[in-house]
Amino acid sequence: QVQLVESGGGLAQAGGSLRLSCEASGSIFRINTMGWYRQAPGKQRELVATITSIDSTNYADSVKGRFTISRDNTKNTVYLQMNSLKPEDTAVYYCNAEITPRGYSRMDYWGKGTLVTVSS
Repeated sequence: QVQLVESGGGLAQAGGSLRLSCEASGSIFRINTMGWYRQAPGKQRELVATITSIDSTNYADSVKGRFTISRDNTKNTVYLQMNSLKPEDTAVYYCNAEITPRGYSRMDYWGKGTLVTVSS
């Protein structure tokens, strides 16, 4: 069974930094695009950043120049380096990945989320 487990959330001050990690585990044949989404209280889940298997990246306009997504394919892990944090970055951050499990078709997987709180 494939799982995504996030870590690295917590409390930061405005202007500070946090680094999120998300490791995929289980019987994995291939991982395609990996990404981070977030959901603030009372709002819909939104895209933060994605990275393809060939390291092509895409960012939401609100985080461009502040956040950096990267991945380590040897560890099945995606990272989100968040700098210059703002109170409006406060949200639950979810990891997402397109994974082909061994013997199965490609599916979309989600982590359980990690809370990021930015104080002013």
